[in-house]
Amino acid sequence: MSEAQDKSTKGPFDGQLALVTGASRGIGAATAMALAAAGAHVILTARAGKDLEAVEQAIYESGGSATIAPVDLAEPEGIARLAAAIGRRWDALDILVINAALLPTLTPVWQIEQRDLNRAMTLNVLATQALIAGFDGMLKKSSDARVIGVTSSVGASPRAYWGAYGATKAAFDNLLDAYAQEVRNISKIRVAILDPGATRTAMRAKAYPGEDPSSVKSPEVVAEYMVHLLGESFASPHRVRVNHTREPQILTPG
Repeated sequence: MSEAQDKSTKGPFDGQLALVTGASRGIGAATAMALAAAGAHVILTARAGKDLEAVEQAIYESGGSATIAPVDLAEPEGIARLAAAIGRRWDALDILVINAALLPTLTPVWQIEQRDLNRAMTLNVLATQALIAGFDGMLKKSSDARVIGVTSSVGASPRAYWGAYGATKAAFDNLLDAYAQEVRNISKIRVAILDPGATRTAMRAKAYPGEDPSSVKSPEVVAEYMVHLLGESFASPHRVRVNHTREPQILTPG
């Protein structure tokens, strides 16, 4: 792990520790930078170490602080090692943003390749459970812990050719919702499931190659709302969608 130089930063999350997965680009990178701007010390994790360094540098130049932790969340024991390393340095985790995801090939259900589906299930579902298991103890030590999972509408509303990805996101949502119900009466942990809607990301470009990127909102719009949500006293579990209009739509109040 490489730690950026700390600078004096005051904000709503001053003194808090946040972990953002998939933080090397897109919504994850934008969220990490927004959290750092709000005062949190942000642990950035993704596979691409060089991309994480660029995000860390941007945070540093803006007066924030971050620590990079390159790890492949789909690698066996990768999350366990990450949790152990973070646990040795910090006592509590205040914010966990589960953003990393894999979009398998869009194809009819009967043509889904098992290896492709297995990769998506490993990152989108199994890694989510491993993150919860690995950081549950640190979250429970926080006086105001929040977990946000970044989902997709296809998890709740099946769509032709999106069966593989939709199935992983349905399982993702189920795990987070169940976890929220399990911990809400025994801890300070609050859980939200956020659907960013159409957003200008590499995943979106892969799914819609002919789309004009300027026709959809930027990752910074989603990050701005996510930081706003993290500062709210929302009931848990909580579901919300960030619409094209940039105004959030509450899907299922806690």
